[in-house]
Amino acid sequence: MKRSRLPKSRIMVLLSALFIAGCMLMLSGCHGSKGLNAFEIPEEFDESAEYEITFWAKNDTNKTQTAIYEKAIADFEKIYPNITVNLRLYTDYSKIYNDVITNIATNTTPNVCITYPDHIATYLTGVNQVVPLEDLFADEKYGLGGSKVRFDSPAADEIIPQFLEECSFGGHYYAIPYMRSTEACYINKTYVEALGYALPDALTWDFVWEVSEAAMAKDADGNYLVNGQKVLIPFIYKSTDNMMIQMLAQKGAGYSTDSGELLLFNDTTEELLYTIAEHAESEAFSTFKISSYPANFLNAGQCIFAIDSTAGATWMGTNAPLLDISADKVVEFETAVMPIPQFDPENPKMISQGPSVCIFNKSDSQEVLASWLFAQYLLTNDVQIAYSETEGYVPVTKKAQESAEYQDYLARSGEDNSAHYEVKIQAARLLLDNISNTFVTPVFNGSASLRDAAGQLIENTVKSVRRGQVIDGAYMEKLYSDITSLYRLDQPGSQGGAAVSGKADLGPLPETAVILLSALVGAWALILLYAAVQMRRKKK
Repeated sequence: MKRSRLPKSRIMVLLSALFIAGCMLMLSGCHGSKGLNAFEIPEEFDESAEYEITFWAKNDTNKTQTAIYEKAIADFEKIYPNITVNLRLYTDYSKIYNDVITNIATNTTPNVCITYPDHIATYLTGVNQVVPLEDLFADEKYGLGGSKVRFDSPAADEIIPQFLEECSFGGHYYAIPYMRSTEACYINKTYVEALGYALPDALTWDFVWEVSEAAMAKDADGNYLVNGQKVLIPFIYKSTDNMMIQMLAQKGAGYSTDSGELLLFNDTTEELLYTIAEHAESEAFSTFKISSYPANFLNAGQCIFAIDSTAGATWMGTNAPLLDISADKVVEFETAVMPIPQFDPENPKMISQGPSVCIFNKSDSQEVLASWLFAQYLLTNDVQIAYSETEGYVPVTKKAQESAEYQDYLARSGEDNSAHYEVKIQAARLLLDNISNTFVTPVFNGSASLRDAAGQLIENTVKSVRRGQVIDGAYMEKLYSDITSLYRLDQPGSQGGAAVSGKADLGPLPETAVILLSALVGAWALILLYAAVQMRRKKK
């Protein structure tokens, strides 16, 4: 019996459909995740099995920090010889974020990752990707201070409550704090006094603006009187997102709600931008993105007020152990370290920031437990104190902060210009003295974009002033619209971009997805070409 054959046109349609279905499956594997079963704590940790886990961490090419990570891993592997930890270092948190987002789609995330809560909120769009930690905290055997943990793990109540609370959102604890910092104002006190001012007990915005404007006076040759140089930017802010967020918090104005409602675009924000524009016009104020690192200008005698993280203290001052400018460019001055300017010094508000550690879920619950044990090891005194001494971070546990070793470190401030560099220890003390005055912003899927938008409002305003644009109501209206569109804060039905719409704020497609999409377009072009040739033959 003769078999009937499908017409070529039918075959082409079927092949096309199969090809498209295959590509869609591959694409969904690139930019979406099937998810995992929820993690359940094993009854016992299987120490007879071998586990290999990956640890992604951030490092600013600081060899001392790298050595601390490596020592922590080596010490941990001696305690748990059946666990191998592979370290992967990044120079930027955003690169960790992008790589995690890409790897969520293929369930190839790291086991342990240093990151920020805003980023974790986006990671949660992958089903059961990030492990909730509250049950692990409380587990009698393997929890914080657990009976079967082989090292001196801190108990839950030994972690600074404010720092631990920063890791709680969406009804769960999705991280443990690793290090904490805030922002500080590093001041050329010598120049402030040369201008006829004395530093107050607490900085105010009015004081900083007034001194910055006074510093703009020049001589007949165009040199600034205060430093005798052609270059001076009295006030430079490193992170303008923090600048706007803290200004709004100090004013009691809206930024966002816990549910993701956006309150950033308000009248107070506009008033703040007008003030910033005024001082940008006189060139008394600039930002890191526009001018460069505040520390470089401060150390060269070209800046008076440099606001940066307390973790950046080792770059600040005449005797800074870390410098990004040549030694011959450094000028002699007295450095003061103070909390950021306030609108109400009686009720100071400053942001709490710093890296946290999250754990990613895997199909093997034993592997997850191995990851948790390593993450917990990062809270031990040996790691906490050693890492905090590299920069102006503070340990996140009372156990470490109150230890004799850490107290001795603080007491030796100024003893040398390396481990006990005075500015660095002053920056650490600044946070230790102000923990109760710190705050954090709400965390939700899309909060990272909102943070970027807050800083971009300032960046765009300063750039516009420099280009000679008029800063008025019409400008502000367009600015708000442009920033809303740029960061996709106007998603249909959304109060916070991806936060409410349910769509992950994943950024650009991974390279693999782009390649597959390109292949799909190319395949369709070939199919259409083939169909056209066949039709032409039939006509002939």
